[in-house]
Amino acid sequence: MNQPLVSIITVNFDTPEVTADMLRSLALLTYPNWEVIVVDNASPKKSSAYLKKEFPFITHVSTPINLGFAGGNNIGLHYVKGEYAFLVNNDTEVTPNLIDVLVEYLQKNPSCGIACPKIKYHFMPDTIQYAGAIGLHPLTSRSYDIGYLQKDDGKYDDMRETDLPNGAAMMIPMAALKKVGQMSEMFFLYYEELDWAARFKKNGYGVHYVGTAQIFHKESVSTGKNSAFKTYYLYRNRFLYIRRNYVGFRWLIASAFFVLVSSPVHILKHLLKKEQAHAKSIWQALIWNFTHSSHQEPANHSSTQFNQVIID
Repeated sequence: MNQPLVSIITVNFDTPEVTADMLRSLALLTYPNWEVIVVDNASPKKSSAYLKKEFPFITHVSTPINLGFAGGNNIGLHYVKGEYAFLVNNDTEVTPNLIDVLVEYLQKNPSCGIACPKIKYHFMPDTIQYAGAIGLHPLTSRSYDIGYLQKDDGKYDDMRETDLPNGAAMMIPMAALKKVGQMSEMFFLYYEELDWAARFKKNGYGVHYVGTAQIFHKESVSTGKNSAFKTYYLYRNRFLYIRRNYVGFRWLIASAFFVLVSSPVHILKHLLKKEQAHAKSIWQALIWNFTHSSHQEPANHSSTQFNQVIID
């Protein structure tokens, strides 16, 4: 197998110790040809810049402001030298043959634009988080991860096209990315990889699940497992995704359901549980969408910030 350079990109936000664990895990890799780009997303308390001392092989850049998941990764893509970009969350840890399997799969499947491995929980290593996904429901605009919370008994050690990627681990051929463009920074956090996948599909590329490769995920270390911050972006961006990617009757039905049913019901549920911050977040998500009438792509924010990054 040809072994082209793979550029690993990860974004740090206030969790450099978590990023360090991910970087240490790279010593397990059997694939010999890779580079690492760490983007510190303007961490207010704990920059990852000091990691350059322990891990001198990394390219470390610091952004002037927090650009979110999409913007942080887009900054990292400016520094890619490889034939493939491997975007991984900083709260993941790799397995030995992860890159070998993904690269070989992409080389054999040129129509694949995004390849995702099996994702399992770091703290429950026998339990699956993602083994591919069933696409967004036409009414609720919610997706379903195949294999979610199931024990890994080998059932999902297959390879197939799937509806949606998982942003925790995505390998992408740079040739395809140059045709499709970078992630939309309108989303900031959540749904950006789903919107990206829709654009890959419009350009003739598929999203594939590669179950013979796997990675472990600690999940929601940066945002918190049950934070109002997370709730806000999930609801804001679910509606934004509908506005950007649905048309006609599907757009009408999904938008009406989200505004008139889903959001009010969940606001009420949070209020009954005395979770006022979450209820307020959903309301603010609705307001944002109604006050931002344009859902078209603006000039990439990361591009305007690129000249201000600091190379550590």
